[in-house]
Amino acid sequence: MLAGVLWFGVYQVLLNEAERRVDAGTASMLVLIAPIFIVALAAVFLQERTTPNLLLGGALAFAGVVTIGLATSTHSASLVGVMLCIIAALASAVGMVAEKPVLNRITALQATWTCCVVGALFCLPFATQLVREWRVAPTGSIAWLLFLGLFPTSIAFTTWAYALARGSAGRLAATAYLVPPITIVMSWLILGEEPRPIAILGGALCLVGVAIARRAPAVRASAPVPRAPPARRL
Repeated sequence: MLAGVLWFGVYQVLLNEAERRVDAGTASMLVLIAPIFIVALAAVFLQERTTPNLLLGGALAFAGVVTIGLATSTHSASLVGVMLCIIAALASAVGMVAEKPVLNRITALQATWTCCVVGALFCLPFATQLVREWRVAPTGSIAWLLFLGLFPTSIAFTTWAYALARGSAGRLAATAYLVPPITIVMSWLILGEEPRPIAILGGALCLVGVAIARRAPAVRASAPVPRAPPARRL
C-alpha cells in the first residue's frame, strides 16, 4: 500500500508537475538523488550493509549524472520545480524500500499490479481532466501515453520488482544510474541528437560507478584453526 501511494502515486504526480517547471536535464539530475536516499533507508530499515564499493560507486555514478545534467540543462529551473523533484525522489526511495519486504510474500507481478491499482486510485482526482484532454488529444499523443503505461510502467516496474526480490535494495538502486547514459545513446540513434563530449564523459562515469557499486565485497578467508597436538601415551 505504501509503495503504491508513494512510488506509483506521489512520485508520478510530483515528477510530472516538476517537469513543467524545470528542464529535462535538471529534472533527471535531481530525481537521481533517489538511490542515495535508498541506500540510507535500506541501511536503517532493512539492515543492509553499506559497503565501501557501494559508496564509492554511487558517488562516481552520481557525479556522472551531475555532469550529464550540466551538459544538457538549459539552466531554467524554478525553486518550486527543484523542490518537487527532490520530494519526488524521496517518495520513490521510501516506496521502493517499503516494497522490498512485501516481495518475500508475493510475486513481482502481484506487487506491481497492486501498486498500479493503488496509484490509479491515488490519481482519481485527475480523472475528469484526463477524460477532457483525451477527447481532443491527437492520436500520436495517445499512442505515446499507452506506450508509457505498458513499457516504462508495467514491464519496467515488474522486472525491477523481480530483481529487488533477489538482491539488496542499495546495490539495485545503483543500477538506476545506467538510465542517463542509455538515454544519451538512444537519443543519438533514434532522434539524431549528437551528445556533447562532456555528456559522454558523464555517461562513462555512470558506467564505472555502477560497475564498482555492483561489485560484491571481497570475502576474507578465515584463519585456519590450529589443531591440538595429539595426546601422548604413557
